[in-house]
Amino acid sequence: MTEKITAVSALNEQTLKTYPISSADDINAAMAAAKFAAAVWSQTTVKQRLKQLAQLESIIVVEMDSITEVIRAATGKVKTEVLLGEIYPVLALLRYYQQNAAHILAPCPVQTSPLSFPQASAMIERRAYGVAAIISPWNFPFQLTLSPLLTALISGNAVIFKMSELSLPVGELIMDLLARLALPEALVQQVIGLAVSGAQLIDARPDLVFFTGSVNAGRAVMARAAQHPIPVILELGGKDAMLVFADANLKRAAKAAMYGAFSNSGQVCVSVERCYVEAACYEAFVDLLKQAVAQVTASDVGRLTTVQQFAVIEAHYNDALAKGAQASAPLRLEGRYVQPVVLWNVSHDMLIMREETFGPLLPVMAFDAEQQAIDLANDSDFGLNASVWSQDINKAERIARQLQVGNWAVNDVIKNIGHAGLPFGGVKNSGFGRYHGAEGLRQFSYTVAGLTSRSRLNNEPNWFPYSDRRYLEMRGLIDLLFGSGSLYQRITRNWRALQVFRGYASLNLRQHGRNLWIFLRGQGS
Repeated sequence: MTEKITAVSALNEQTLKTYPISSADDINAAMAAAKFAAAVWSQTTVKQRLKQLAQLESIIVVEMDSITEVIRAATGKVKTEVLLGEIYPVLALLRYYQQNAAHILAPCPVQTSPLSFPQASAMIERRAYGVAAIISPWNFPFQLTLSPLLTALISGNAVIFKMSELSLPVGELIMDLLARLALPEALVQQVIGLAVSGAQLIDARPDLVFFTGSVNAGRAVMARAAQHPIPVILELGGKDAMLVFADANLKRAAKAAMYGAFSNSGQVCVSVERCYVEAACYEAFVDLLKQAVAQVTASDVGRLTTVQQFAVIEAHYNDALAKGAQASAPLRLEGRYVQPVVLWNVSHDMLIMREETFGPLLPVMAFDAEQQAIDLANDSDFGLNASVWSQDINKAERIARQLQVGNWAVNDVIKNIGHAGLPFGGVKNSGFGRYHGAEGLRQFSYTVAGLTSRSRLNNEPNWFPYSDRRYLEMRGLIDLLFGSGSLYQRITRNWRALQVFRGYASLNLRQHGRNLWIFLRGQGS
């Protein structure tokens, strides 16, 4: 009997639909079909791929309300959060690649030495990996599936994606949207299942794995992929720091802290999970936070997508209070709602300052000096995003550049991740690899270096036979190119050894004399 997964609404606990779990045979068959589709798709130009994907933008805009309702049912998000965190980033990324992908992925000429490589041209081109396996999480199932999926397609890959078992209606939605485009058969396919299905997908040997999720799950994915081996891109958890200095606009910073910590009920990989405030304004800022959090309602933050996450939230809250922290309110779970809480008098020996909470708790800690703030922010196993708050922009940017993160913002939170032109990813336990921006698009392809010679010579000075004389001749060439002294001095001391290059060099001078002169001048002549 086929195993099944039943999707339940995060809004009202009602059954949405039952989905059959993909078997290992199903996954292997999907991979075989994807390999064939990838071979065809990779031969199309970037412009052709973009043309076939262009209609998706208008489809999403026209059906925005119905898309929003599907995502809300699967995640428990508020409507505005769906627009800002799920739909807008996909549209922005698709528009960015429509405008820039052809240039980003175009072959790139590389300068060659006209003496070492006469009548030769060099270039770097990019090739699609083949089949990209995308394993996505439950917190932003639309954006964190469709964004890497589109990036992979534009780079020339086929895609098989597996969503969290909590997000299957969103996967069905994505397949329905893509079915309206004139894409090759089996170019995009979905695998349905639990963690074991993700392992089976990797064992089916895709050419690239893109994973978004927790650190522990990321380790498992990486270990599985290493058995084959398959390259991986990992976008893992965060423990993002917010550094507030006394010269910041404190009212703006307090509002931002509310949004940064409690948006989507804290279920954001770049949530503000640690807030460090300069001692000179610490008490005043905590007061602002206490006033602000009292005004935040459940309709602002939304529900927990999975109630299982509350166990982590509760453990961090209780540990903090047991070790001396104070809280703005008791921790309460009502249905799937958790009332946001600000905690102060916290320290780094508390779980809430060291482990990812992924819930609506905001711990606030004081610092005395700039370097201490930097050290506290960097004292973490994670390194995804951070923000620095000061009206002295030069100071804020200087501090941000010392933070061990893959992304930073000055006087803003979370929004920098929505910039389609900026690559996104982390360091340390937050993963490696990037998506978004030009660098993100290139991550879904690999480089191939090419050299084309147009020489008509029957022989080359570096070809066999070798001899002591040939050694001296080559030594002279290297000294001419890289040795000390003026160009005249280098030619004079190596004149006899360089006679072997007369035919080689004369042809070079006739064809590339100006380039040769520029090259030699660049060697210190």
